[in-house]
Amino acid sequence: MISAGDFRNGVTFEMDGNVVSIIEFQHVKPGKGAAFVRTKIRNVISGAVTERTFNPNDKYPTAFVERKDMQYLYSDGDLYYFMDNETYEQIPINKSVLGDNFRFVKENMECKVLSYKGNVFGVEPPNFVELQITETDPGFKGDTATNATKPATLETGAVIRVPLFIDQDEMIRIDTRTGEYMERA
Repeated sequence: MISAGDFRNGVTFEMDGNVVSIIEFQHVKPGKGAAFVRTKIRNVISGAVTERTFNPNDKYPTAFVERKDMQYLYSDGDLYYFMDNETYEQIPINKSVLGDNFRFVKENMECKVLSYKGNVFGVEPPNFVELQITETDPGFKGDTATNATKPATLETGAVIRVPLFIDQDEMIRIDTRTGEYMERA
């Protein structure tokens, strides 16, 4: 059992006969009245996203979610193919299941595929990835306050903000959870 006061992003639990996963949560303590938890939840099976508020004392049964390491192979249209590292079985996963942070994943990278009773509902990329910058403007000295950044296109096609001293063709480390530049690789 999990109480609503312990909600975190990615937690899955059963509610009203459905399995839901928390996308966003916010503990709210108004100046007057009781505290509550405002959430945005996704139905694991149907993919529907709803907003709901909970009393922090509400309890729900946790859902067992299988997390399996799989290797991303290639994409074909809206299908992305992953290979099970133990059985070498390839499974296609629809693009709608992949999160926004999947834009940092390149071919042959290890990911965690999340499923509930055989239904795949999510893919978690590694927390940190090292990618090469394919295109960025040269940085100019001067004209800067602190923490000046510029856009850079990565080898996967994703665009992020990087410091001015980073040049084209450099390898950098990125936090896939926030989509931010961490350091040179």
